[in-house]
This record gives sequence, structure tokens and C-alpha cells, in this order.
Amino acid sequence: MYHVYFLRSVNNNKVYVGFTSKDPRIRLDEHNSGSNTWTKSNGPFKLIYHEDYLCEADARKRESFYKMGFGKKIKQAIINVLDA
Repeated sequence: MYHVYFLRSVNNNKVYVGFTSKDPRIRLDEHNSGSNTWTKSNGPFKLIYHEDYLCEADARKRESFYKMGFGKKIKQAIINVLDA
């Protein structure tokens, strides 16, 4: 199983989009431990959204989609619904 997930910074409200083959909650713990440069300087985070995929290629494409162009608008729409 593969996952695409959104993390929201508790400090500055920024949203991180990621991809993983791990459980998203485990990946959240890793990010909150400072596992990468961006999340280390913007954390701590909470998991706000995730999608599950059987195919790694599909999950990677979806992660890329949310990071570029029209996908950013879709990501924001999802976040707006979650915040409502």
C-alpha cells in the first residue's frame, strides 16, 4: 500500500505534501522528528489528509499533481473543506 498525505504545520499553517509506503501516522512521527530539511524547520505537524493507493506509480503521480499547477488548487479545495 502507498499513501499520499498532507501535513499541516502547527506553527505556521503551511502544508506539506508527501508520498510514502509507510503508514502515514508513522511518517508523521518521522517528520516531527526532523527527518527532512523542510519539515525540520517548519514542524511540528499534524496529519490532515491522506489517500491510499495500491500502485506506487499512481501514488507518485498524485503527489506530483498536488505540488504543481491545477493540483495546487485541488489541494487547497480539499484543505478548505477540511477546515469548514
